[in-house]
Amino acid sequence: MATAVSPNPKTEHTSGVAPLRAGQGHEFLLRRLHSLSGIIPVGAFLFEHIVVSNAQAINGPSAYASQVRFLGSLPFVLALEIFGIWLPILFHAGYGFYIWYRGQSNLINYPWMGNWMYSLQRWTGGIAFAYIIWHTYTMRFTGVDLHDHPGASFGKVQLELFNPAYFAFYVIGLLSASWHFAYGIWLFAAKWGITIGERARQRFLYVCMALFLLISGVGLASITSFRSHPQQPTDPAGAAAVEHSQVK
Repeated sequence: MATAVSPNPKTEHTSGVAPLRAGQGHEFLLRRLHSLSGIIPVGAFLFEHIVVSNAQAINGPSAYASQVRFLGSLPFVLALEIFGIWLPILFHAGYGFYIWYRGQSNLINYPWMGNWMYSLQRWTGGIAFAYIIWHTYTMRFTGVDLHDHPGASFGKVQLELFNPAYFAFYVIGLLSASWHFAYGIWLFAAKWGITIGERARQRFLYVCMALFLLISGVGLASITSFRSHPQQPTDPAGAAAVEHSQVK
């Protein structure tokens, strides 16, 4: 992972991961928190959201409504959303953009793997953040309230996935978030000294790429299920019918 470009490319290492820098003042602590927040809680939420919750769409509208109702009924759900999801995502993304602004990569003069991975991780993070903001706004703050009418959740997602432009954004956002999380785990393990040595890092990279394929595959299967069903209702009465399995 490259954070600076040396004037002499012959002295650059073409593999390995730079250690976490001590930094100045609070920078070391902020970088540690940024690295950790990408795994817990942000990464854990991403995994649950795609592999567990959204995967219920594969079982149909009623199953998906049941999962949304369960999540909405959790104790202190608003506090969980604010302190367990939104604030950690804002911190991780905000400090990530700051690191991106301060970092350097040069794909033309130094097209080795670390530079490409550095840039890909930054760009996928930016795309994923834009997708999360848009997806959260449309699902949580527009139209029918899914906490009150979870049966409308399947149809509300369909309204966007049946739009070609939104569908493309969903797929790109899903792949970007999946890659950013999976490769972020590899970076976390390397920088925190969990994987020591080039062989251990190479083997763990295969594990992380398998995780990327798993998350992406489940996410794409969920999207396919949303698009394979006829448009489900998004009004309160129709939502109630979905919850009671009267709509297939």
